[in-house]
Amino acid sequence: MSGTAISAVSAPSCILFQGESRFVNTCVKAPQPLDAEYFRTRLLSWFDQYGRTHLPWQQDRTPYRVWVSEIMLQQTQVATVIGYFERFMQRFPDVTALAAAEQDEVLHLWTGLGYYARARNLHRAAMCVVNEHGGEFPVESVEALSALPGIGRSTAGAIIAQATGARAPILDGNVKRVLTRLHGVTGWPGRPEVERRLWQLAEHYTPQWRCADFTQAMMDMGATLCTRRRPSCLLCPFEKDCVAHARGEEHQFPESKPKKDIPVRQTLMLMLRDADGRVLLEQRPSSGLWGGLWGLPQFDSQEALQAWLESEMPDSMVQGKWPGFTHAFTHFRLEITPVQVHLPRQVSTCATGWRWYDPDQPDSIGLAAPVKVLLESLSSSTLLQ
Repeated sequence: MSGTAISAVSAPSCILFQGESRFVNTCVKAPQPLDAEYFRTRLLSWFDQYGRTHLPWQQDRTPYRVWVSEIMLQQTQVATVIGYFERFMQRFPDVTALAAAEQDEVLHLWTGLGYYARARNLHRAAMCVVNEHGGEFPVESVEALSALPGIGRSTAGAIIAQATGARAPILDGNVKRVLTRLHGVTGWPGRPEVERRLWQLAEHYTPQWRCADFTQAMMDMGATLCTRRRPSCLLCPFEKDCVAHARGEEHQFPESKPKKDIPVRQTLMLMLRDADGRVLLEQRPSSGLWGGLWGLPQFDSQEALQAWLESEMPDSMVQGKWPGFTHAFTHFRLEITPVQVHLPRQVSTCATGWRWYDPDQPDSIGLAAPVKVLLESLSSSTLLQ
């Protein structure tokens, strides 16, 4: 068997995929692999009736608008993204405006969306488009587009399909969930061999026509019907074709990433306020945790914090610790203990990478989410003279 087509076989429990056989379940008759034209027709018929067609980035579609939305939608729900997208477009209506902006302003508009590497890559990619491509996105191929910072194969495919109508398969998280359930594909989709199978399926089903609608339909299926929890199988156009549904094992697909113990880190966040009520902030390194954002100075121990105060702010007075809280990242949890300190004088200047911030008159700078919450809680009434 050659190419990306999937062929049905006579054995009720075996699926052939590019010369490989895998027994699905010897006790349950698996639905036959689907004809591509059948799949496309049913999917697009469903989309024409129930698909999402009024999202902000679906209006006045351009490669720029689609690109920004796709980056924002990575690991973030549509309902959350809409407001951020509209504010972002109002401030940066085109790639030239974004490329010319300061990183601080970009990160400021991203504050609260998380995964801030996306915003840094967005800014870098905009500068690449302006400086290396004359302000035009290289949408002639997936390879050219995915060479830009922060754009992978699936994101490039989505941009091309939705902005130009050209054929370009996608495989985001929603599509992976649909395909693994539909075909009973075992294994964590992050494994190279599983991902290869899913890309073959995506290639097999993607049509030459209505590519923008097909791409949106695949994402909508995963987002509104074939959801991670409580999938609406009875409303699905592929209810009778789905391997996972036939087994009653919808929640077992896709398989989760093998679990590892999530480490816990601890930090003290210094909330140092001067006589004017301003708070001292430092800018994080451009890469790593909260890269490029402004935050409260952090210390691994009370001793390290005290030593820094004695060296840099010897006349400061520790006022006490605030209740600790935990901020969860993808790979670890950070236990944060804020420490409030008062500096009984005004400070006129600051070294590079440091600044004084007035919580009552916020600046347009990028702030880490827990830092933003702490600063909002520091009103002038909390300043102790």
